[in-house]
Amino acid sequence: MSKVYVFNDFGGPENQQLVDRPAPPPGPGELAVKVRAAGVNPIDHKIRSGALGTDLPLPAPMGQEVAGVVTTIGDGVEGFAVGDAILGPVAPGYGAFAQDTIVRATEAVAKPEEISFADAATIPVAAATAYDATHQIELEAGQTLLILGAGGGVGLMAAQIGRVHQFTVIGIASETKRQIVESTGATFVPSGKGVADRVREVAPEGLDLIVDLIGGDALRQVAALATSPSRIISAADPATATEIGGSALERTSEAMAKITGVIEYGLVDPHVTARYPLEQAGEAIVAVETGHTTGKTVIEPYSA
Repeated sequence: MSKVYVFNDFGGPENQQLVDRPAPPPGPGELAVKVRAAGVNPIDHKIRSGALGTDLPLPAPMGQEVAGVVTTIGDGVEGFAVGDAILGPVAPGYGAFAQDTIVRATEAVAKPEEISFADAATIPVAAATAYDATHQIELEAGQTLLILGAGGGVGLMAAQIGRVHQFTVIGIASETKRQIVESTGATFVPSGKGVADRVREVAPEGLDLIVDLIGGDALRQVAALATSPSRIISAADPATATEIGGSALERTSEAMAKITGVIEYGLVDPHVTARYPLEQAGEAIVAVETGHTTGKTVIEPYSA
């Protein structure tokens, strides 16, 4: 038997549970993977809450991004072998918070030896999101990038990508995250009342790109500082971004492989700051759900 973390009904964390089930076999084009690490993301609790719809069959496995070792190859798969270390998003209907899961071969990327399983598990969702967000609108060196929600895993990676491209990066986050935001080379601006004035002081000529990872009123407070509403991209609140003239984040198929290479060469650090065993997956999800985590949180079903 193999363990997987699921939710049995839509709503709060009280609906979550660790259960036993047979290790899933791969179908055509799929890889069965022994999970070594899984990234925890806000989308995990949003799916469980029902905020993204309630048409999933229950119980529903939780978790979206994994790194692990291939245990079985499905029919028609080429380019991978049993024992290969890979990273990728889990196939629909499967979960990352598990001892064993399934990844589509076309969506898997070989894990470089230079990247730990914990760091690799942050790439399919978080790092790829940061890559797409900082490339959807191309900036030139010296132009100004504002990251709203810079203290989380996606925000910290976006800030580092901005540094690699020599953008002027401004990161908005809570005061408790000042040190880690500034460690990326970004100019830190504390969130809260009056944030627009504080941003205007450090960027009086306006913002060439706003990457929004918070949404709602936080986005509205700084939106007018963009040189054009079209230079607002939201991964957290597409509806608000679109309403004010911006756009939703557009995910690309090449982002995962490209950011893997960037991390492999040490140009970006995923900043994994918390690790939990599978038995404490509920605690990991709650930590991310509260919004007070810094950097990335991962679940490790097996010791590295």
